Amino acid sequence: MLTFEQMLGRFLIALVLGALLGLERELVGKEEAGVRTLGLVTTGAAIFSMISISLPYIVYPGTGSSLGDVVARNSGFLAVIANIVVGIGFLGAGIIIKQNDHPRGVTTAALVWAAAGIGALVGIGLIPFAITTAIILAFVLYLLRKLNVSESVEKKSAVAKRSKA
Repeated sequence: MLTFEQMLGRFLIALVLGALLGLERELVGKEEAGVRTLGLVTTGAAIFSMISISLPYIVYPGTGSSLGDVVARNSGFLAVIANIVVGIGFLGAGIIIKQNDHPRGVTTAALVWAAAGIGALVGIGLIPFAITTAIILAFVLYLLRKLNVSESVEKKSAVAKRSKA
């Protein structure tokens, strides 16, 4: 079972990684989900993940079975993590807005979903991968914005629509 210090460490790492992703969103003026929101998403996912991996140890003493048997017979512990994905999907859907036949907030909604994954990684102890993933995502978002990839695609799409008309 995780110690209090391990849980607190994972909580703080998740918070920092969420804040990093949120900072990227705020620096580019995307207020739908910034430091606070993504920090809460990563820490919430980490907390639920720590709960899911701690439950077998909490349930085990009163069962008369081995810890392995408790884990094998109760896949519900894993369902906690699966439900993070579903719940965050609803949160992300609320971020997406349609303006002038163009959806806005899709990237931020996808980042909220990815942030939950990063928080879950931290919660189950895959911290090096979570850190690497957060840094790569922040870098890719920054790089794609600097390269104006979405604007280039939108311009080509607009030209194609006008030529068909």
